[in-house]
Amino acid sequence: MRPCVKTEIIDRIAWVTIDNPPVNATSTAVRSELLQAINDIQGCKLAVLQCAGKTFVAGGDMSEFDAPPAAPHLPDVVNAIENSPVPFLAILHGSVLGGGLEIAMACAYRIAKPGTKFGLPEVNVGLIPGAGGTQRAPRLLGWEAAVKMACLGQLASAQELLELGAIDAVSDDPRSQVATFIDRPFVPVSTRDVPPSQIMDTLGETVRRSAKGRIAPLHNFTALQWAAAPYKTSQPKERTLHLALRQSDESKALRHIFFAERASSRPEALRGTTPQPVASVAIVGGGLMGCGIASACLNAGHSVHIVERDVEAAAKATDTVRGLLQGALERGKISEEQFQGRLKAFHASDIYADIAHVDLAIEAVFEDLAAKQDVFNELSRVMRPDALLATNTSYLDPNDIFAGVPNPERCLGLHFFSPAHIMKLVEVIRTQSTGMSALASGFAFAKGLRKTPVLAGVCDGFIGNRILAAYRRAAEYLLADGALPYEVDAAMRAFGMAMGPFEAQDQSGLQIAEANRRRQDVNRDPNERYVTISDRLCAKGRLGRRSGMGWYSYSAGSKAPQCDPQVEEIIFDYRAKTGLSQTKFTAEDIQTQLLTAMANEGARIVEEGIADSAADVDVVKTSGYGFPRWRGGPMHWATMVGPDALIATLNTMDQASPGSWIRASKYSNTSFDQR
Repeated sequence: MRPCVKTEIIDRIAWVTIDNPPVNATSTAVRSELLQAINDIQGCKLAVLQCAGKTFVAGGDMSEFDAPPAAPHLPDVVNAIENSPVPFLAILHGSVLGGGLEIAMACAYRIAKPGTKFGLPEVNVGLIPGAGGTQRAPRLLGWEAAVKMACLGQLASAQELLELGAIDAVSDDPRSQVATFIDRPFVPVSTRDVPPSQIMDTLGETVRRSAKGRIAPLHNFTALQWAAAPYKTSQPKERTLHLALRQSDESKALRHIFFAERASSRPEALRGTTPQPVASVAIVGGGLMGCGIASACLNAGHSVHIVERDVEAAAKATDTVRGLLQGALERGKISEEQFQGRLKAFHASDIYADIAHVDLAIEAVFEDLAAKQDVFNELSRVMRPDALLATNTSYLDPNDIFAGVPNPERCLGLHFFSPAHIMKLVEVIRTQSTGMSALASGFAFAKGLRKTPVLAGVCDGFIGNRILAAYRRAAEYLLADGALPYEVDAAMRAFGMAMGPFEAQDQSGLQIAEANRRRQDVNRDPNERYVTISDRLCAKGRLGRRSGMGWYSYSAGSKAPQCDPQVEEIIFDYRAKTGLSQTKFTAEDIQTQLLTAMANEGARIVEEGIADSAADVDVVKTSGYGFPRWRGGPMHWATMVGPDALIATLNTMDQASPGSWIRASKYSNTSFDQR
């Protein structure tokens, strides 16, 4: 086995190099070899701790977190670095995260290269630091920066840490400064006084607001306050809580999603396939979706050309894209120079011939099969035969959309989510003819946009929208049987959803779901229960927030939804005319039925091969549909609940709506396939 830590002594300066690709994680081997290095350098004047590769230590090895902790433990290594008779100088670059920052804070001195990022992101996986991070951070960084890192998961730049006095220098050539640190006095961070703070109440309120149901931010805030006690008594408390949180449902869910996202972005089927390079992108359709995709592409360094139906529409698209970029500039996301560069890389017109040269064209027109087919007929006419062609359809069959297109192996779906310049998810859709090179290109392109790509096959709604349809259908069954919209929404917000199903439908517009229902009318199973409450709202012009009323009403100038007696009247009238008796649903009843509907549909999607794995389903729902990451996704939730409870809930749902739910085979009986 190759060593993970190498030590070289030159003129009584020890150069200790961690080399554990890809991110120099503090694995058991790294910890053990670091301890050995500390012993090997005795008698030196200075030890320089550095890392090979693109980054300093960027965290712990989370693959070890489900096993009992193995010695040597990171707190022991960190304390050994701080207490070493030979002072350590850390040379920092790339990302200094989690255990990496804990190690750096234990060193006597710190130099960072420009562009280095620092953080304590354990909160993002449901944990607190476990090797002194919460106890040294207030002493070295001050309370505000410590709370931002440990409780909010925010990163800080090298310049910010220099201004806080947390690092000694920022240098392009830190090795040239090493000699200046020999015999320089220092005070170990763990022995420093904790600075007083007048804003702890304000910081605590910020943490509580940001938590949104999570417990890890609150635990981090509590642990930070332990730093007021001596380090030798407070750090063991931190370690004990860290180890306990490893077993929490929240941490297990967040770690599940962390690994699921890594796996979903690298499908096994595409391993070894070389993607086509994409430098220039055309987008047909300059609505909000098309302009959002354009903005995301510009921010990733692509040149972009929008094609619209006429000159006026092209001008409007230009204004929209400029507005999105201007917003990024005003928020400090891009510089003035970057803003101007993106504008120069953007064009819009009503002429297809203007995009003959591009590498990838994305169709983003409205959901009409004939309109989309017309777009690809035009693209096939003007573009080179090997250029990639993608549809952004949400529901239509891409096989029909691409019918007759020459070289269909270059065609695929790239389903973005609105607003496309913000939302992370991209479903990469594989048609009957899509080639491996085109799929690999779609994944590479999406990852270049800093999106989360997930491979999906073709069905109505693909992965995410198909589950959304089952979720909404189950929610409307609850309305018919006794619940009210605000009760359902409140229950799902309490679970951790950003919005309940009816609030979310008001946000997107009820006409979208209605159009899909009309499209599905001809193929709907006659045995399936169909609730017409939503249709009745649409017939009254209640189309959602933009129309001022939907499942809720919206007063002028107010964003808050307000319960509307007219909606209740429509629901009560429907129940009376259909002879339905009312059931009193608790919040837990509502959550269980809606989550079970999602999990069942997700399991069917996996069984049908539309999604490669249950983990992919979870990535889709957490990245694109507001499912709380700290719950892990509907399939992870189903695993935690267990098959017996799910089958019992499905039995209840079947009794209320006979013939309306097709069960996944894994939920057809108590044999639970842990796939």
